[in-house]
Formats: sequence, structure tokens, C-alpha cells
Amino acid sequence: MGQKWYAWFFAISTIVACGLLLPVVQSNGIGDALVNVFGEGGTVKSVLGDLALTKVYAATLIVILLGFIIFGGVKRIANFTQVVVPFMALAYIIVACSIIALHIDKLPGVIALIFSDAFTPMAGFGAAIGWGVKRGVYSNEAGQGTGPHAAAAAEVDHPAQQGLVQAFSVYIDTLFVCSATAFMILITQSYNVMPDGSTSFVVQNLAADVVVSGPAFTQIAVDSVFTGIGKPFIALALFFFAFTTVLAYYFIAENNISYINRTIKIPALKFLLKILIMSAVFYGTVAEPSAAWGMGDVGVGLMAWLNIVGILIIFFMSKPAIKALRDYERQKLEGVKNYTFDPKKLGIDNADFWEDRINSKK
Repeated sequence: MGQKWYAWFFAISTIVACGLLLPVVQSNGIGDALVNVFGEGGTVKSVLGDLALTKVYAATLIVILLGFIIFGGVKRIANFTQVVVPFMALAYIIVACSIIALHIDKLPGVIALIFSDAFTPMAGFGAAIGWGVKRGVYSNEAGQGTGPHAAAAAEVDHPAQQGLVQAFSVYIDTLFVCSATAFMILITQSYNVMPDGSTSFVVQNLAADVVVSGPAFTQIAVDSVFTGIGKPFIALALFFFAFTTVLAYYFIAENNISYINRTIKIPALKFLLKILIMSAVFYGTVAEPSAAWGMGDVGVGLMAWLNIVGILIIFFMSKPAIKALRDYERQKLEGVKNYTFDPKKLGIDNADFWEDRINSKK
């Protein structure tokens, strides 16, 4: 767009969202999962109300681990995530697929249930589409504006290569992993249904006090098949998934501070970010799910509205993504071995990184 003020606005919103609001949701999931495994362990009074001791202990340990990594430098983030995340993701997928395979006869009925209930008056357009989009963004980040930060750190010969990887990740994460989770929950009937604003269940398969907004449904679903293992396994997997997501949020927020520091040098900003995100993680771990998800939704909205408006404006201005994709497809059809990308030849402005890369090779 060539509008630096808009970039600044987005950078500040991203720092607030990723440094304060979004980490709360992730750490809250960890706290709830551990309570489902170990129980509350007693309570302690605080300015935030009565807190479960299990959550307090968990919050303390998470903050210490987070501080060790972020004060140790961004390289520690990469070293930590590249080992842990693929292993836990594979283990989770194997468990989910095993449960589905063991109940494969129920799968057609579950799929039919999903589609039939999505279009009932009880679901309604707002619930089926609105809630699906709100929660789906947490999974795939499509349109939110966080994904490009990680993508920009990748080393590729052509931007469309990484763009295709990012697009493919939506299918793996949301359509495959999230669908597998839904199938587990529905196949094992490990869920309750209570419409918004109602005080009675439409469907009640579990105890009334099971927290809907937390990971309990998934833990109970896995535990119903792998008795005694399901709850701790999901808690462990969720810890790694959520914790590495918090690290990613820190990475994103730090990048945006670096962008601001190009113009205004404020050395203390990164230190303040570290304190801010550690405080947010502690609060999120001990907070009620409704408060955590409320803060997370605000964070998503802050970024998504700015990002989507920017996408629409730049699309109608010059369609840079379409031009880049067509250029990549052309080179692929020609059978080139080493892809190249020259934004000026394609009529793409403000692609400084790629312009500098072209000039350095001349």
C-alpha cells in the first residue's frame, strides 16, 4: 500500500494482541487441562479471587520456562519448537486416527450429524458460521495477520513457494487435525450441548460442571478409549502446542517492536514486552475460560480487521499475490531449476527485500 502510518497502526495492534491478549487463551488451556488431570489441589485467595492451586503452580512453572527462553534469545525459540512440535503433533494425530479407526462404523453417522445440525434452527446461521469462523481463526490464523510473520522468516527462492506452504497448512491444521478432534469427541459422545442463553442442556452426556470452553471434551474422549492415559496425554500435548504458540506470539510481537525501532529507538520496549507477555501468561493460566476467550477474541479482532482491510485494498490496487503466483506457475511450467522473483518486472511495488536481493546478485 505504501502507507507507513497504516503499517505502524498494525504493528502497535499486533504488539498488543500478541503480547497481551492472545497468549491468555493458550495458557488458559494449559491450566484447565492440568486441573482435569490433577484436580484443583485446593484453593488460594488472591486479588483475582479464589484460584486453584494446580493452576497457580502451573502458571509459575510456565512463566519461569517462558522467561528462560525469551530472555535467552530468539534462537532458543527455534531450537525448542523444531524438536517438540513435530513429535507431539504426530503423536496426537496417531491417537486421533486410532480412536476413529476403532469406531469407524460410527463415522458416517457422525459426519451426517455435523451437517444436519449445522443447518438446524438451533444452530442458526450466526452460530454455525460465526462461531466456526471465530474459533477457526485460532487454528489456521487465516486473515488474522500472524501467519505472514513466520512465513517471512523462511528462506525461499520465490515468495509463492512459501505462500503455497502457508495455504497447505490450513488443510493440515484445520481440516485434518481439528476435524479428527471433532470426530473423536462425537464418536465417543464426550460432549454436552447447551445453547447460548439457555440454562438447560439439549444434550448431556457428561457431568454438568464440565467446562465447555476448555480441553475437557477432548481429554474425556481420549480417556474413554485409552483409560488412564487420555487426560494426561492431552494435557501434555496441549502444553507443548499452547506453549510453542505463546513463543510464536512473542516472536511476532518482538518483530513488530523491531519495526517500530527502525524509526524511534526505544531500547526498553523489548524488555517491557517480555514482562508483559509473562504477566499475560500467568493471568491466563489462572483465569476463567470466559475471560480468557474474551480477551483472545479482542486480540484477533484488532489484527484481523486491519489486516483484511489492507488485503482488500492492495488486492484491488495491484493484485501482488496473484501476480507472484502466476509468475511462479509460469516458471514451473517452463521447468526452471532455480526460481527467481523480480517484483519490478511484475509491477509489484514496495517489495524492498526482493528488490535488494535482485540487486545483490547483479
